[in-house]
Amino acid sequence: MRENRKRWLGFGLGTLLGYVLAQQGWALWQLAIKDTARTLRTQLNRAPKGITFLEKAESAAYTRTHTVEDGIERIVYRPRERRFETPILMQHGMWHGAWCWELWQILFAEWGWETHAHSLPGHAGSLTQRPIARCTLDYYLGFLKAEAERLPRPPVLMGHSMGGALTQWYLKYIGDDLPAAVLVAPWVSHSMIRDGLWQLVTYDPVGVLLMLISWDATPMKRQARGSAVRFLVGPQAAVPLEELQPKLGPESVIVMYQHNPPFWRPPERVETPMLWIAGEDDPLLIEETERRSAAHYQADYIVAKGARHNVMMEHNYRETAQGIHDWLVEQDVR
Repeated sequence: MRENRKRWLGFGLGTLLGYVLAQQGWALWQLAIKDTARTLRTQLNRAPKGITFLEKAESAAYTRTHTVEDGIERIVYRPRERRFETPILMQHGMWHGAWCWELWQILFAEWGWETHAHSLPGHAGSLTQRPIARCTLDYYLGFLKAEAERLPRPPVLMGHSMGGALTQWYLKYIGDDLPAAVLVAPWVSHSMIRDGLWQLVTYDPVGVLLMLISWDATPMKRQARGSAVRFLVGPQAAVPLEELQPKLGPESVIVMYQHNPPFWRPPERVETPMLWIAGEDDPLLIEETERRSAAHYQADYIVAKGARHNVMMEHNYRETAQGIHDWLVEQDVR
């Protein structure tokens, strides 16, 4: 009996290991055949045309328009007293959507900036257009490109986390001629595996295993004591974890593989003025690696004191936003 149990246990573990290895092979093959230039030439948005949701709100300082059009959710804040003609385009990161920028969108509207936040396909209010497991950075980049092209002039591009990676990809593959780029606790410049994998494995080993089995990054935001989701905000955050966590959605795993050599290498030189912001207490994208990445791009660098990963929701979100505003003014963005 005991020998049979050992045999079946060995068979089960072997099958699981084989499945995980096959998944890794599939992922690497998918990335090896990717051609970012070809992806960007493709019409990616295949959602039904038309507006399916429209909501407007007003305050003394701004108007807010929330739409879902052609399958893409957008939240736009327009100041009543506009001081700057250049819009700010905000790109969210993994699991998030356009909603994550709310606190900053309000502040920037009060300071005279027009801001545009959108949700990638399969995130928040945007329609799912391909299985999450097949969503790659070049696929997401095509939608970011489309959002930039909707605007009347080149925007300030602001990206958080994976959105910061997409900002780097935008500058390399689409155009290094923006008024400015602001990277908020972004993925590192060179390799997420080298500078983030060990922190992730030690922070949430169960989540990593579940992620590899399911081929979905959703387990990383599960409700559990050791869940990696706790890296997003600290105990004093303006948006507490219990309010944030239910809003988080599914996410691809393959995107984290793609932001590594040989599939990704950062440009050696960037002409667009760049501001890099790191969370001082970010447990996964630690400040030391963020500082090194900022130095590669010769970016100006700010550390959000005592902040974890979601800098725009932390206790000092206003001070960090003020720093961005002041920096943009110094860059003569108008």
